[in-house]
Amino acid sequence: MRDHPRDQDAPQPEVWHGRATNRVQWLPALAGAACLALGIVLAVQSAWTSGIIALVMSVVGCIMVGLLVLFGTLAFVHVDLKLDGECVEVRCGHMGLPRRRIPLSQVVGAEFVPLVTPRHWGGWGYRWRPERGTAVVVRRGEGVVLSLWDGHTFTITVDDAQSAVSAIKDRLRAIAPGAAR
Repeated sequence: MRDHPRDQDAPQPEVWHGRATNRVQWLPALAGAACLALGIVLAVQSAWTSGIIALVMSVVGCIMVGLLVLFGTLAFVHVDLKLDGECVEVRCGHMGLPRRRIPLSQVVGAEFVPLVTPRHWGGWGYRWRPERGTAVVVRRGEGVVLSLWDGHTFTITVDDAQSAVSAIKDRLRAIAPGAAR
């Protein structure tokens, strides 16, 4: 018996795509851009005649902190989940980094979780906790928990997580040894 009998006649797409977005991450990105701009302004408009070591440290510090905050937050503005016949691929941010590609042969099961919060994982971003596994959390809401063959779990926050779980389970049934067709 299938999990969703009403979907029996509906064909599964070749490639399933999902995304979760967190627009709040733009605020720390703006703060990082401001810090970067401050470093540049300090470098250009400051009098380099007195206290050059302190000024260099201020300029370099502002630029480094600005770049770290700017790119660290932009990496987790959104997460993309792609499921095809071979793997589950998770890409973060506009550049797609960090990225994780999990072959379906390593996935034992998938579970829908109605509420994944940054608080449970220690914040937004790519997270690891020994008792919980690994996660990509970009916002509070529904998510997918993948159970891997090595006993670890991988959690992803994504919109329409229930259909993602359904698509993953369908793919796992199709590649299972002795699966009925």
